[in-house]
Amino acid sequence: MAKLLDGVAVREQIKAELRSRIERLRASHRAPGLAVVLVGEDPGSAIYVRNKVKTCEELGIYSEKITPPVSITTNGLLEIVEGLNRREEIDGILVQMPLPGHVDSKRVLDAILPTKDVDGFHPVNVGNLSIGNPGPRACTPAGVIELLKRYDIPIAGQEAVVVGRSDIVGKPMAMMFIHQSATVTVCHSKTRDLPRVCQRADILVAAIGRAAMLDESYIKPGAVVIDVGMNRVTDAQEVVRIWRGDDRKLAQLAEKGSILVGDVNPIAMAELASAYTPVPGGVGPLTIAMLMVNTVTLAEQHTGVAGNL
Repeated sequence: MAKLLDGVAVREQIKAELRSRIERLRASHRAPGLAVVLVGEDPGSAIYVRNKVKTCEELGIYSEKITPPVSITTNGLLEIVEGLNRREEIDGILVQMPLPGHVDSKRVLDAILPTKDVDGFHPVNVGNLSIGNPGPRACTPAGVIELLKRYDIPIAGQEAVVVGRSDIVGKPMAMMFIHQSATVTVCHSKTRDLPRVCQRADILVAAIGRAAMLDESYIKPGAVVIDVGMNRVTDAQEVVRIWRGDDRKLAQLAEKGSILVGDVNPIAMAELASAYTPVPGGVGPLTIAMLMVNTVTLAEQHTGVAGNL
């Protein structure tokens, strides 16, 4: 029977481990500080930010939410970032993506000091990851590595296939696997015979943003499947296709108007994998947990307390 990789349980372990580090910081210096910049009123972004702020409150991390209007210019955002860069009590700066189309996102993200870049997106930190230097790591792939380690799933010597080449998940995920001595293949829209490539994977990571795209033809029996996707399905025919006509899922759709599903077909994943992450409750909870880890570690570095990065 496939093992369920419970991201919620691992998140709680990480939070418990952080509490003593946060108390030590508060006792000797100050609480770690995280500033989140949320532009406009995108509902999805607002939910993500609310969850981040809530987790900060639970752990005793100082958090500050800055909400400029959607009309703010690139220069206006740069001024906010520069102000946060100068504040000693702010250890981490997070600019919630996506930004409005008229804003130069790259300029804004690059303006964050590398030593306050809790997302691990700054070119300096991407370079540090590439050559194995310490530094903040992209939260979602760092969470995947943490999950695999805590479930004692071997990485070294395994063939890892990453479907998706985004700067946020795919590329840093591949680099982290390389540093763990896996053999890595990165797939994308131009990959030929994608199912055949995925079938080679001992560890298959799906991060493409397409609902249940990877079916049984992509999964080698016994593989570990990590589903990073988070998609809302609102069409009844899609629900029938994905869950093979399960009446309970159709009833859930009728009640809620949508159902969450990852990038991998959940039934195929449960039937074929030796271990897998559910959606929701798998990788998602670890993204915020690793954001908290990055914030606390940067605070330890800024205050001179021994850190873990």
